[in-house]
Amino acid sequence: MAASKSSSGLTLTILGCGTMGIAISSGIMRALEELKNSSSPPADTPPRLPNRIIACVRREESGKKIQSVLGSYDTALEISINENVRAVEAADVILLGCKPYMAQSILSESGMRNALRGKLLISILAGTPVEGVETAICGGSYGTYPTDLPHVVRVMPNTAGFVRESMTVIAASNPPLPEEWNKLVEWMFGRIGPVVTLLPHLMDAATSLCGSGPAFAALFMEGLADGGVAMGIPRAEAQIMAAQVLKGTAGLVAAGEHPAVLREKVSTPGGCTIGGLLVLEEGAVRGTVAKAVREATVVASKLGVEGTKNVNAPR
Repeated sequence: MAASKSSSGLTLTILGCGTMGIAISSGIMRALEELKNSSSPPADTPPRLPNRIIACVRREESGKKIQSVLGSYDTALEISINENVRAVEAADVILLGCKPYMAQSILSESGMRNALRGKLLISILAGTPVEGVETAICGGSYGTYPTDLPHVVRVMPNTAGFVRESMTVIAASNPPLPEEWNKLVEWMFGRIGPVVTLLPHLMDAATSLCGSGPAFAALFMEGLADGGVAMGIPRAEAQIMAAQVLKGTAGLVAAGEHPAVLREKVSTPGGCTIGGLLVLEEGAVRGTVAKAVREATVVASKLGVEGTKNVNAPR
């Protein structure tokens, strides 16, 4: 792997380029191709964009998968097998996309702290606050805030990024990121879906709602499809119908319709909808789903880098 930097754009290194890393890279690469064919860039386009991506993985099989998915884009793509430090040295921006339990060993590699110095590190680790990432880089707790750490920002996207429908939450940085980097982070994740910014203490709840939410929605969609199959609709058609029902409903809510108002509009007196809704209410569906989000939030809060939870590092 060559370690030269790009002169006309930014180099993005992804440490642990798995499902989310591929989705984010794909969104960026598609956006870059769209910009090439655009007469004028959108107003939210940062002055410098990633035009080279280094995907770091542990196995050659993973590298082949990345190449098969992303290799057709024009953006320069390099696969790095177990060369994390060299890949970070070549980068301007680093995306930490590994499993939370792997972060400690990756961030504490010999030379990693120096390679990260002064750069932008975007963490998508579930359950891991910024302080946890910083402590992992330092190799343990520290008494005063080191001046050689990277600028760390915590972000939580979800797997719908593959179809540019992720709901991404960015944790507000304190102190704030430089404006150019803040704009870059919003642009990168805005290529795979809507983006909102929340206070850091809400990120575990955001991980539950946005990160686990697709699984909860998929379970409900299965139930809709199963009901259709039970009444004679072929499985393939029932699944397409259930998916479109959720997609259309989500579109109405995203356009400003309140879920309760939408529900009332469909519920005509003595009709089939109100009959079905009563069954759902008897089964405490709303309360059960809300409890699922609450439980997932509790679990998310325990997923951080080992030994770095509840760190109160002076800033």
